Amino acid sequence: MVRFILWIFSIMPLRLNHFVGTLIGQYLYLIKSNSKAVVSKNIQLCFPKLNPEQQQILIKKSLIESGKGLSESGFIWFRNFDNNAKYVTKTIGMEHLKSDKAVILLVPHFGCWELVARMVSLSEPVVFMYKALKDKQQNALLLSKRQQGDLLMAPANKKGVIKLQRAINNKQLIAILPDQDPGEVGSVLVPFFSQNTRTMTLLVRLARKNDAQVVIAWAKRLPNAKGYELNLKPVKVLSSANTLEDDTLLMNKVIEDLITTQPEQYLWNYKRFKSVINY
Repeated sequence: MVRFILWIFSIMPLRLNHFVGTLIGQYLYLIKSNSKAVVSKNIQLCFPKLNPEQQQILIKKSLIESGKGLSESGFIWFRNFDNNAKYVTKTIGMEHLKSDKAVILLVPHFGCWELVARMVSLSEPVVFMYKALKDKQQNALLLSKRQQGDLLMAPANKKGVIKLQRAINNKQLIAILPDQDPGEVGSVLVPFFSQNTRTMTLLVRLARKNDAQVVIAWAKRLPNAKGYELNLKPVKVLSSANTLEDDTLLMNKVIEDLITTQPEQYLWNYKRFKSVINY
């Protein structure tokens, strides 16, 4: 059933796909959905300077973007990489993939993050870390759609970390989504939008170990289903203090700076602060 729904999304023109996604988001806003509750809590925590009316506007926009993210997942996964590329109308910063140093892509859950590794892999082989789904059938489907051509996947476990390090040793790009709570192991408590929360340390540890250049990469949705804009930008995540906490804090600040450009395109329906608050 899941596969069929995703396939239906894949055959829609992008304008219709995002229209359906908008309807899904509006529905989630109108009802007492769990997604709305999580988004509301996160936005209240991270944007306390917004008044209640402004927060509600952002909550609604965020749920609409989440709806688009759901509908476009089929559109992205069930089409090949070259077809995906037709909808990337502008690319900025691909030259930053060429470096004498190892390059690590920092990919936040912002915009259409699924597009990032796909588009990069058309130019350079890339190993992308992912968290396996609990449902084995759905995970197998997801893996089959993600791992194609020069895009390889590494599970978020010890074997995956070894695979990432091996890729770096072989002068390959690696990509990590470091903005979710990994639990106590492999994390430190540092602020994210002024809220202490568990933050993954793997990216900064690999960057420091390999003296790597970190490049933040994102694909933002353009208005009116006009496609996507792919951006790559070198960033500093290694602190002069040379501590894991300071490095991770710098990484969070980099992600915050991106989010504040278009906060509705961030994945606010994820329980980012679950280690420190109750949702």
